[in-house]
Amino acid sequence: MGVRGIRGATTVNENRSEEILKATSELMEEIIRENDFQADDVASVLVTVTTDLNADFPAKAIRALQGWELVPLMCSTEIPVPGSLPRCIRLMLLVNTDVGADQVRHVFLGEAVKLRPDLTKTGGSM
Repeated sequence: MGVRGIRGATTVNENRSEEILKATSELMEEIIRENDFQADDVASVLVTVTTDLNADFPAKAIRALQGWELVPLMCSTEIPVPGSLPRCIRLMLLVNTDVGADQVRHVFLGEAVKLRPDLTKTGGSM
């Protein structure tokens, strides 16, 4: 067994707590569904947001998921590169798995599908 990184990103329309938490929860649920793992398999989750999102901590939505209470979570802001995608939430999960790198299914939802079109299929995941 080794550790694999699973990427995900999504966007929100407004800097509102409800939108941030809902979008983060939807993204996490899709990543879990696409990659079939349990919270106990996760070493840690890094969550970043663009500087225009500060209404709430996205990690709060992950912590609220059943069984995720003990998973280490860290929130940070993205580098504010001019012209970058606004109102974006990104996740990097480090997961203990036997799955090969070519079998990991990264998930990009909303406007975030623009970030990695090479990894995005219809429905937002690879």
